[in-house]
Amino acid sequence: MAQRIPEETIEQIRSQTDIVDVIGEYMQLTKRGRNYFGLCPFHGEQTPSFSVSIDKQIFHCFGCGAGGNAITFLMDIDNISFQDAVARLGERVGIEVDIAEHEHQHVHKTEVSPEQQRMIEAHQFCLRYFQHLLLNTEDGEEGLQYLENRGFTREMIEAYGIGFALPSWDALTTLLTRKGYDLVEMSQAGLVIPKEDGSGYFDRFRRRVMFPIRNETGTVIGFSGRVIESDGDQAKYMNSPESPIFHKGRVLYNLDQARPIIRKERKVVLFEGFMDVLSAKTANVHNGVASMGTALTLDHVQKLKRLSNDIIVCYDGDNAGWEAAKRAADLLYAEKLSVEIAVLPNGLDPDDYIKQYGTETFREKIIGEPLDFTSFMMSYSKRGKNFQYATDVEQYVEEALHYVALDSSAVKRELHLKQLQQETGITQETLTTQLRHKEAQRRTEPERRTVHVEQKAMPMRKLMAIDRAERLILARMLNDIDIVDRLQLDGVEPPFVRDEYVAIYIHLLSFYAHHDKADFQRFAEMLTDSELRKLVMEAALVERDLDHLEEEWDDCLRQVEKYKIQQQVAQKKQQLKEAEKMHDFNRALSLSKEVIELTKSLASM
Repeated sequence: MAQRIPEETIEQIRSQTDIVDVIGEYMQLTKRGRNYFGLCPFHGEQTPSFSVSIDKQIFHCFGCGAGGNAITFLMDIDNISFQDAVARLGERVGIEVDIAEHEHQHVHKTEVSPEQQRMIEAHQFCLRYFQHLLLNTEDGEEGLQYLENRGFTREMIEAYGIGFALPSWDALTTLLTRKGYDLVEMSQAGLVIPKEDGSGYFDRFRRRVMFPIRNETGTVIGFSGRVIESDGDQAKYMNSPESPIFHKGRVLYNLDQARPIIRKERKVVLFEGFMDVLSAKTANVHNGVASMGTALTLDHVQKLKRLSNDIIVCYDGDNAGWEAAKRAADLLYAEKLSVEIAVLPNGLDPDDYIKQYGTETFREKIIGEPLDFTSFMMSYSKRGKNFQYATDVEQYVEEALHYVALDSSAVKRELHLKQLQQETGITQETLTTQLRHKEAQRRTEPERRTVHVEQKAMPMRKLMAIDRAERLILARMLNDIDIVDRLQLDGVEPPFVRDEYVAIYIHLLSFYAHHDKADFQRFAEMLTDSELRKLVMEAALVERDLDHLEEEWDDCLRQVEKYKIQQQVAQKKQQLKEAEKMHDFNRALSLSKEVIELTKSLASM
């Protein structure tokens, strides 16, 4: 059990916390009027529907219904307990919260299955084990020597959680067994591999330097192992496979550490691999992230889009790097982000470039002077073409003008046309005419956008009369403890139809048993189910007729009662049909009378 935090401490932390500052560390917020808006972090969307109120210190998404305050935002976004969220906010405002040490880092049981939790705990255990081997054993000396030769200090190794896996085929397997972990689950988590003959398991990672992969909340969900000496048969890097806790298409390496830096600098540097991120840190580039052994996905883009509109793509300078950078830039541009590309020369990767030219040159000349989207696409189009051949010149101009036409800046368009004229010898007049033709084509074409079904905004469900009635009833209960007491004294059943509202009602009775006044924010904080919390916040924010509260209350109760009777009528009509099919005429007659009586009662309401 978590140690109970005093109510006055919770209120003090909440009152001293600015929700805009808290949420702003996770996503971009733009001020419109009195509120701030951004892309909802809880569902994919293209148009901002996530609103943050400074006055009320709450947030609400009009797309998916998510809502709450700074405490519940941290609970949902980082999947942590109420106690941990309060402690984290307390640290921000200088208020110490004393909670049990073992309660930290616990996740919601409603969000993570017991199986996934065991996998997460196993990965954390493996991180400590691998790092111990690297730093404290003779077996780890070759891994430590490799890292030191690449410029890693002990402080960096400890900060990044780097370790070493033994050459043995079953060292980790044996240890996990001894610790009580189920090897079937550990196989699903990607830590061990079943033998082909079914006789047992062996270690996935052997004689590799181990780099932990964390999700955006800092939880270890996988590893990437780097060989020390490649014999040609082994892959240089081996990543954890897809698992219940690790999905490569959703993970951006270093996002957990880079997020506050991104917020401060308002820019993200996107690298090709995690080693590029670590190398860039030596050059004081701390806002870098990388995908994990997969091409950039829309899930990745949505995570980046919530943090910044400005992305610098810095991929390797070889042909594969150029191709990957082109695909990434196209995807980012299609999602209306401002894209620049930091081009590395001579086929170098960031680590090679830093070793050859130094950290300051990398930071100032590569990251500090990227190409804009159009310039990079023109450079990409020019690669491999011989301008002594008319077909190559024609193809280059065609491809380059396609991207010049996309540029909204008239100044940049003119500069790009001058560049094309100098490169190809084609007159400015001809290029301008061709550009206008491209622009006319573009205006008649559908908007260039990549759409993924999972990223579409969630459809709004049309509210029926019963939905509005239940919401208004709950709204009244959240703001008036006396109305709940009145229902209990009258012995009235829960005035709700849907199970979710009945569950909220039961929780609310428990809340009022320990609190002598209404406080919907405090009540929402105590709900561990985020879906119930959504309903609470929707009800708390609903507009009510304050001049006619009693009339509104009676009308809503009547609506709920009417709906219950309608459901009974439908149920009994179905039973009546079944009785007639079974030739049970006595039961059919009885049911028919009940339907008539219920229908009469509906007419009188």
